[in-house]
Amino acid sequence: MSRIVELREKQARIHANAKSKLEEITDSTTAERAAEINREFDAAMAEFDGLQTQIDREERLEKAKNVLNHPDPRRPNGEGRQNGADDGTPPTYREAFHDYLRAGGVLGEMAPEARAVLQTGFTQIEQRAQTAGTTTAGGFTVPTELQAILIRSMLAWGPMYDDAICTEIMTNSGNPLPFPTVDDNAKTLSVTAEGVTLGDTGAKDAVFGQKSLGAFSFNTEWLRVSFELANDSIFAMESLLGSLLGERLGRRANLELTTGVGTTAPAGIVTGSTLGKTAAAVAAITWDEIIDLEHSVDPAYRSSPKARYMFNDSVLQAVRKLKDGQGNYLWQMGDVKGGVPASFNGRPYSINQAMASMATGNKVMLFGDFSKYYVRKVGAPIIGAIQDKDFWPGFGIAGYIRLDGALVDTAAVKHLKNA
Repeated sequence: MSRIVELREKQARIHANAKSKLEEITDSTTAERAAEINREFDAAMAEFDGLQTQIDREERLEKAKNVLNHPDPRRPNGEGRQNGADDGTPPTYREAFHDYLRAGGVLGEMAPEARAVLQTGFTQIEQRAQTAGTTTAGGFTVPTELQAILIRSMLAWGPMYDDAICTEIMTNSGNPLPFPTVDDNAKTLSVTAEGVTLGDTGAKDAVFGQKSLGAFSFNTEWLRVSFELANDSIFAMESLLGSLLGERLGRRANLELTTGVGTTAPAGIVTGSTLGKTAAAVAAITWDEIIDLEHSVDPAYRSSPKARYMFNDSVLQAVRKLKDGQGNYLWQMGDVKGGVPASFNGRPYSINQAMASMATGNKVMLFGDFSKYYVRKVGAPIIGAIQDKDFWPGFGIAGYIRLDGALVDTAAVKHLKNA
């Protein structure tokens, strides 16, 4: 039995035990016993979440294993080659870049073939990523493999950056991108008697608006890498740096696309959403209020494939304990063995730590058609490495992104807020 299957079966057992534990609370349960049961439930679900983290790591290891089992045939034993290869073929850009790191950024210590490939690749920035600095200052573009790792990490850490949740618009430049909007839901038809001329009062004219997406820039600042790490752990470091830079960019992009104010940053989806329901309590929500939130969104939006809930983890912790009128839990675990994701009230949901926790006046839950939130991405994330006197004998590496976002139809997504 695989490690992943074992972890998922353990998750299933914890979920069943936690569910039965919570069902012990009845009208006759004392307040002290109810509090004890809630603490045991929270501890069990914390263990459940910890197992999910382990599962995610195991799945990442499986993917990495597949990569290692299919090495580049030009690299003996799957290892990188230094200063070219014995078969006479020139090194790839990735191999030349690794040689640059091993040489501590000193071009004179590299083989001429590797140095030529590195400098040629640097001039082709339109095919890769632009970097701060110049070749003479020790600045070079980073191989595209790292860029792919970075993007995957951004998607994992930022649900609003995921094109499976929102609508993605990719452009090569950051020029303003205007497009028209219209909400015709309130317009009705007129009843006309036979032989009567149609009215022309202008009251039924469509009213158009306009949204415009720009390109806000965000960067990780320089990440310092020691010479020893570059020299001793070159391949592991590539994955590590991709994850670190991806997490930094992903967290910031997700924050701005969630709560950005729309002037100096993207207009976040929480900022653009409209009020669907105000909870009666300042730090709690009820099943009835969640139903009101869902039905505050027009059925046309609710039927969208991208209709979903979104809230942070502390809100999920609270709503896991809610039941409907028949005693069924709103949060459903799903089929962990079959890969069926958990759902909330029969809908998919996203955990977004950039959203607020329950407190007075906070917008704590979103529901609606997330396809109406447009994320404009300008090219791919840019990655660059540089070595100069500030970093020597190590080097610095940094990431840079340009993006914008806006909810193009404010009726599509609504929020629930605390009183």
